[in-house]
Amino acid sequence: MTRLQTIDIPQFHKATIGFDRLFNELERGFANSPNGNGYPPYNIAQINEDEFMISVAVAGFGMDNLDITTDGNQLKIEGTAPKGDEDVNYLHKGIGGRSWCREFTLADHVEVENATLELGMLNVHLVRNIPDALKPKKITINTTG
Repeated sequence: MTRLQTIDIPQFHKATIGFDRLFNELERGFANSPNGNGYPPYNIAQINEDEFMISVAVAGFGMDNLDITTDGNQLKIEGTAPKGDEDVNYLHKGIGGRSWCREFTLADHVEVENATLELGMLNVHLVRNIPDALKPKKITINTTG
């Protein structure tokens, strides 16, 4: 039987969208946890209570090298290594060009609204769309008599 020794809350937080308050509290308790591998680097920004933006640094990747898919509450962003520079004799190659995959777990009702590629940044805009049937309702109190 294996036993879980440590939990990397900051890494787990970076892979989930829409669970912010819970993870902010947990992250404070585990502030010194290591961050792990970060290729390609990315940011997750909360625009407002119901909007989020994932920005992935994809320098050197074109539209034909990037793929975004959703399956249930899983968001997968993939990049395939660009072709054509195998014959180049690099003296220094500091710009990553390897294939990669980033997966994010989305909270209930968080959906991808759109994605844009601009200046080497892939921006995925997410919106929380709570159905009216699930939103809190004000109940009118009637008087009798």
